[in-house]
Amino acid sequence: MARAAVSRSKNWSGECKNLWRVAGPVILASVFQFLIAFVTAAFVGHIGKVELAAVSIVNGVIEGLAFGLLLGMGSALETLCGQAVGAGQLQMLGVYMQRSWIICLATSLALLPLYLFASPILRLLWQSADISAASGRYARWCVPQLFAYAVNFPIQKFYQAQSRVWVMTAISGAVLAAHALLNWLVVARLGRGMVGAAVVGDVSWWLLNAAQFVYLVGGSFPEAWTGFSRKAFASLGGFVKLSIASAVMLCLEMWYYTAVLILVGCLKNPEIQVGAISICMNYQLWTLMVALGFNAAVSVRVSNELGANHPKAAKFSVVVATTTSAAIGLILTAVALAARKQMPRLFTGDGAVVKETAKLGYLLAATIFLNSIQPVLSGVAIGAGWQSLVAFVNIGCYYLVGLPLAAVLGFKLKLNATGIWVGVLIGTVLQTVILFVILARTKWQKEAMLAEERIRVWGGNVELPETRETRPSENIDAPV
Repeated sequence: MARAAVSRSKNWSGECKNLWRVAGPVILASVFQFLIAFVTAAFVGHIGKVELAAVSIVNGVIEGLAFGLLLGMGSALETLCGQAVGAGQLQMLGVYMQRSWIICLATSLALLPLYLFASPILRLLWQSADISAASGRYARWCVPQLFAYAVNFPIQKFYQAQSRVWVMTAISGAVLAAHALLNWLVVARLGRGMVGAAVVGDVSWWLLNAAQFVYLVGGSFPEAWTGFSRKAFASLGGFVKLSIASAVMLCLEMWYYTAVLILVGCLKNPEIQVGAISICMNYQLWTLMVALGFNAAVSVRVSNELGANHPKAAKFSVVVATTTSAAIGLILTAVALAARKQMPRLFTGDGAVVKETAKLGYLLAATIFLNSIQPVLSGVAIGAGWQSLVAFVNIGCYYLVGLPLAAVLGFKLKLNATGIWVGVLIGTVLQTVILFVILARTKWQKEAMLAEERIRVWGGNVELPETRETRPSENIDAPV
């Protein structure tokens, strides 16, 4: 009995190390990249309420739609590259990434009108004339960022699948420092306003891409990157299908909170309501970076282990990642509750916005805790290739339950932003419960067989399961 307990403890410790080896750098890189938008909002917020609301709307609605779609398209690489790494098929990773670049850049072209016509689009969504006009002007100057996302997401998934994330973290930190300095110079000192802030964001995102690409072609991936290849244009149809499934799954999650901003913008006194909820969402997204680190880590671990035909190790990784992320979420929830009256002052000195933001502090804390669990479950889905299934779950929970409830509570019952957020939380709780049920019913040996077939279809020559060498992590003596 004692020996079994020691064995389980060692296995838990070993899996924690495996997860943190990816999650730690990804959390830092995610925080650094998120802070690019955070710094922009902080500088613009001190210009005025309309400017803060405009930048928040563009970040949350226009860029949120594009960001979610392109991130989802790029996330197909998490399934394919992760499982290919587990099966030892490194030679396909560079080709997969190039296919994803082609698809994401084409998607960016299709999304271009969203940026060019942001102002009339927002007016159609019942946003105020002042905010819509300012948002449209800001969005047009953010077009280069749209194409920067298309390049950035595939290369990051390429790095993550091989657990090569520290260089991504270092580059992101350096770019964030440059971004803050440029904002201070251009926005605060030279007074170039929202346009200056948008140009600084463009420069920062393309600087990030340039540094990552230099590292890619510098010889650090001799097996996975052998240069540009015509193979990138082969089998694009099938690759598009998997990319769309990934995009739909992630977009339905990210656009859920975009819809909240749209609903809040339809309330009375939209400048105050939008400003308050956008500040809360900025903090929520900040804490979400921790869960997104575990999202990436568990996706890598599950896809690697399924690709290597280690179903028990994949299942154990899910247990460790979910438990660890939830524990950290409890700490962040407590911090949010303690600081709910002080945190709005970083963004604005307007007393009405500060008061409204503080009122939403309890809902922010509940959201932070839920979001410490839900992204980890989504990471499992990406690693295992369940994107289509989770997309249907998201449609039901978010768009057939959560948003209708939010509209009823916010408008019909006149609970305003509070009611809208409560409805959204109910949808998230339902989605999380359903994902737990799906996990409990999963047959992991079958998932490993599906992973092997997926690699064969996409061009790798995989050994049969019985000929593979079993790694120590597969012999896990744990109650999973």
